[in-house]
Amino acid sequence: MISIKKYAAIDIGSNAMRLLIANVVEQEDKETQFNKSALIRVPIRLGQDAFTVGEISEENIDRMIDAMKAFKLLMKVYKVEKYKACATSAMREAYNGKEVADIILEKSEIDIEIIDGKKEAAIIASSDLHSFLKTDQTYLYVDVGGGSTEFSLFSEGKMIASKSFKNGTVRMLNNMVSDIVWQEIEKWIKTNTEEYDYVTLIGSGGNINRLFKMSGKLQDKPLSFLYLNSQYQYLNSLTYEQRIAELAMNTDRADVIIPATKIYLNAMKWSGARHLYVPKIGLSDGIVKAMYYGKI
Repeated sequence: MISIKKYAAIDIGSNAMRLLIANVVEQEDKETQFNKSALIRVPIRLGQDAFTVGEISEENIDRMIDAMKAFKLLMKVYKVEKYKACATSAMREAYNGKEVADIILEKSEIDIEIIDGKKEAAIIASSDLHSFLKTDQTYLYVDVGGGSTEFSLFSEGKMIASKSFKNGTVRMLNNMVSDIVWQEIEKWIKTNTEEYDYVTLIGSGGNINRLFKMSGKLQDKPLSFLYLNSQYQYLNSLTYEQRIAELAMNTDRADVIIPATKIYLNAMKWSGARHLYVPKIGLSDGIVKAMYYGKI
């Protein structure tokens, strides 16, 4: 007996908004499968408002309402039976974030939960992350967003430590990450990884997925520190326009990919990691699984 349910997750990030529609396939005596049916990404850079001015602009509120109405219609067409919408650091920090969520609920009937960094890390951890963790190894999981970066240390299959820092790609583009924040991250990583001989990085987020795609590697193969560093130099040598024209990058990816690469490189350097794995996981995948297992 096979049962197929349609679930959806809406991830309202600092750089973009995403709608993931997934098929949840249940079979007797088999593990439940979560298969992507559709993924729609809308480049509304809320972080540009939230981190520089402190509030989400009227223009972006209107764009969000339009996007949410479209998401609502798409979920109806796909016959989604259950969904969850989560907003991260941009909505969290904008002083009108709650007000915007109320307006969207009224206009589109989509209820947005504004989650903190800890819950964000926990939701991502409930995605497929655990299937990548070998019980005899130590991993530093790094999820780079537009407004914040979540670091989680796993050893022997268990989470040892987790922390969210206000260091994201949109913040870095606006020169809003101080040396103190970088020093705090360096100290946290070094302190938490020093007792382990060998640490492997796991990366998630749109930028590392794009870098991985550029490498042409198979999904189970890691990126090396040398590869990442050479890509960083190469991307830096191109103009914003060249990255769009020559590498076919989205306009809202071509600028943030450089600060994102810098975060991953530093995380590798400070943890001593030589390899970085990029499984296809993220907040939206985590939301679907957390909903299914009754965690949110």
